[in-house]
Amino acid sequence: MAVTTATRTDAEIKRDVLEELKWDPRINESEVGIQVARGVITITGAVSAYPKRIAAREAAHRVHGVLDVVDEMTVRLPQPFTRTDQDLTRAIRHALEWDVLVPDQDITSTVTHGDVILEGEVRSAAQRRDAEVAVRRLTGVRDVINRIRITGPSVSPGQIKQSIEDALERQAEREARRIGVEVTGGVVTLTGRVRSWGERNAIERVASYSPGVTRVDDRTTVDPSL
Repeated sequence: MAVTTATRTDAEIKRDVLEELKWDPRINESEVGIQVARGVITITGAVSAYPKRIAAREAAHRVHGVLDVVDEMTVRLPQPFTRTDQDLTRAIRHALEWDVLVPDQDITSTVTHGDVILEGEVRSAAQRRDAEVAVRRLTGVRDVINRIRITGPSVSPGQIKQSIEDALERQAEREARRIGVEVTGGVVTLTGRVRSWGERNAIERVASYSPGVTRVDDRTTVDPSL
């Protein structure tokens, strides 16, 4: 008997994930394998670029009924797009330097066979995320591990919660009423339902901009029927 998640069977969820992968122009669905168990998606396969790996994760999360995504994909770069680690290290440094939102002097990278580890200290969760975004689309990157620490001002959980709720109300009052915000030691947990993956990303960005936030744990779910 099929397992159901939010009244949807695993077979239905798998069908919709495969359709979402086919619909997204960033992904070659033939490179990706999908398994579903109790609403948890496991993605396998070998993609030709790291951004495609990210895009496949995002596509799976967009589907109604998906609870969690396990990423077991690998990145196999076509021969013309391979880079030495030295070349990739230089490209990473240039990408960080050219991004005006990133404090490049406070961030270091370690590259091993295309796998990138980012380390250092920044003032906000937004800067931490922006640094990763600047790097992950570079040709030659196979994976990015973000170990950048946040050393911004100490802000009480109550102040962080109020700041995020105020920002959500300013930008989208209707969405704000559907989002729960809890803060523990600088870690923000978001719950509730949103209408689209884009809305989910926008709300997560709003939370990351608040002073004192060290990490955002986004547990919101996408429900297009809202």
